[in-house]
Amino acid sequence: MKSPEKVQKHIVKWLKEYLVNSKQNGFVIGISGGIDSALTSTLCALTKFPVYVIEMPIYQNINQVSRSRNHMNWLVSNYENVTPISHSLTKVFNAFKSEIEKTTQQELDLLSLANTRARLRMTALYYFAGSYKCLVVGTGNKVEDFGIGFYTKYGDGGVDLSPIADLLKSEVLSLASHLNILKSILSADPTDGLWDDGRTDEDQIGAKYEDLEKAMELIKNNISDNNLNKKQIKIRKIYQKLHSQNKHKMLSIPVCFIPKEYL
Repeated sequence: MKSPEKVQKHIVKWLKEYLVNSKQNGFVIGISGGIDSALTSTLCALTKFPVYVIEMPIYQNINQVSRSRNHMNWLVSNYENVTPISHSLTKVFNAFKSEIEKTTQQELDLLSLANTRARLRMTALYYFAGSYKCLVVGTGNKVEDFGIGFYTKYGDGGVDLSPIADLLKSEVLSLASHLNILKSILSADPTDGLWDDGRTDEDQIGAKYEDLEKAMELIKNNISDNNLNKKQIKIRKIYQKLHSQNKHKMLSIPVCFIPKEYL
């Protein structure tokens, strides 16, 4: 990143203008213990408008919980406009799972349950947003949001605005480092935190974000397989498969338009 200071000021200015135009009071952000939510919440804090950072564990790994709370404490100690909220959703998730188990005749789908966690968090965020008259801020980066679609539709993808969605993961790291975000978060393996086995994003995707960024660049420049090594070809195929598979998340909801003569 050539100028993290300029990027920081640009995003903070954009956040301020969007909030003022929305006639809302502040921002609500879910904190996961990862770098994306840590950077986003810090940028929102820099606006000096009210910021509510909300931790919503569901059988969360102790390291993720620790990083979340440490970051929330760091924000509170550095920004007077930040209010931390811890709200466990484990019992809510268990109740939902129990009801599904009563009605289904088949084994529960683990991916659907993982996505349910994200959607329960979205529901909680919008409750607090409505209560405080705030906007729900997304924490997805460019690779996730517009590259491979690595997020839950109407879960962490259900937000009002996305301030870091034009930053690659490497740029998120660069800006987070510039803002002195905790080293434990900077060095943590990226994870969506939706699985009990603690699997990382790389475990699920099959590639590192830095390699996916390179694949995005190769596709952008239309580089042929003849000029690539085996690893580059493999990563590009992973990227292309996920981009195609998850494209529905990146497009507007399809609408069936009725011919005027029918109405």
